[in-house]
Amino acid sequence: MNKKIAIIGSGFSALSAACYLAKAGNEVTIYEKNATIGGRARQLKKEGFTFDIGPTWYWMPDVFERFFGDFNKKPSDYYELIKLSPAYQVYFGELDFVTIADNLPEIVATFETIEKGSGQQLEQFMAIAKSNYDIAIKDLVYRPGESPLELITVETAMKVNQFFSNIKKDVRKRFKNTKLVQILEFPVLFLGAKPSDTPSFYNFMNFADFGLGTWHPKNGMYSVVLAMEALAKELGVKIETNANVEKIDVTNGKASGILVNNKIVAADVVLSGADYHHSETLLDKNFRQYSENYWEKKTFAPSSLLFYVGFDKKIDNVEHHSLFFDVDFDVHAEAIYDNPKWPENPLFYASFPSKTDASSAPEGKEAGIFLIPLAPGLEDTQELRELYFEKIITRLEKLTNQKVKNNIIFKESFCVNDFKKDYNSYQGNAYGMANTLLQTAFLRPKLKSKKVENLYFTGQLTVPGPGVPPALISGKLVSDLIEKYQ
Repeated sequence: MNKKIAIIGSGFSALSAACYLAKAGNEVTIYEKNATIGGRARQLKKEGFTFDIGPTWYWMPDVFERFFGDFNKKPSDYYELIKLSPAYQVYFGELDFVTIADNLPEIVATFETIEKGSGQQLEQFMAIAKSNYDIAIKDLVYRPGESPLELITVETAMKVNQFFSNIKKDVRKRFKNTKLVQILEFPVLFLGAKPSDTPSFYNFMNFADFGLGTWHPKNGMYSVVLAMEALAKELGVKIETNANVEKIDVTNGKASGILVNNKIVAADVVLSGADYHHSETLLDKNFRQYSENYWEKKTFAPSSLLFYVGFDKKIDNVEHHSLFFDVDFDVHAEAIYDNPKWPENPLFYASFPSKTDASSAPEGKEAGIFLIPLAPGLEDTQELRELYFEKIITRLEKLTNQKVKNNIIFKESFCVNDFKKDYNSYQGNAYGMANTLLQTAFLRPKLKSKKVENLYFTGQLTVPGPGVPPALISGKLVSDLIEKYQ
């Protein structure tokens, strides 16, 4: 094609698109407003500790392999993957936890010890999940959301009922034990909606979890960002940081360039990997596809309150990934989706990467990342952050039967205001737009602008949806569309 392409942002979807577009022979430049690349997947380094600020879960390794394979590369050319064993643990009370193994037969055995007959039920449930994964991840998600006809295949026609039932109903039909139900409902939180609002077809996330396992890239998720940066540069992509895009220029109905740090940069094609809502605010109003009213009516995935904590000792009774479900799941979900407010008793997630990766913390010390899912758009103050840190660290001590508060060397936090400031995130959301039935595939914001020629979008608010693997796929989809229409 040999076009001059300006890409706004440097998250996973933007880096993915840049690689494909450069491979096709275009002159590609990425403009990132922050000092480092990676979008939400940045790093915090402090006092010998290293934290992934954003994503910490590496699921769907096949999607990463497919991405690098498109350039005759492998993930192992750039980073080392470690399969976590166990994958993670889930706490339900004081030293009352379920450990999820790194293989399905052991997980089946664990289920059976908790609820008689559930092992066989899980095997049947997982067979459906694998079938859905094969259809969704190997085929459907690689479609650009231009038409509802993309969803109509022989395979999906046979599963149409799964688009009109939901995960909550399906799981509870098979499993009665509350612990097992919560473990099976947990993966859809990555899709940004309640299990009751997530179509049954999305149980392919359970195959991603139990079937493919949980992995850790050595030196953290930022290794993947660095790998994609290295690949992009090998392909000739230029990357400019501290480059704040203030406006998308439109001439005669066509995107003609961007205003970066008060300077106009001409381009044949403009692609925004920044927050979709923010990207449209860079256009004059008459060129925007979606009104404020449109965005207000959409179901957004949660925001998060995150803490990055350095401990001066090793933490006991936790795994690399530990989930704390000792409070009512439904009540917390209601505070996120139905009646947005700070949850009184939040579920939370903790990651201790130094359990696996010595590079995360100095010897004898522990790096801890804590996450509380929140409704986007909430009031965010330092006082609230402190109050909620006290809540979860007190619970951690009680549930894991140890004292850790006096072993904290430092803690940093990140919340709604930071998502807005650092990522121009709509209402401070952390994961984009939820994958509900009415926000799936062609019903999501479009990759290609309907109002401005040569203007495209990619990332978690468009197709296929939230998460790191979908972001890689989104970059491929938009690059294919650019190749198709330019």
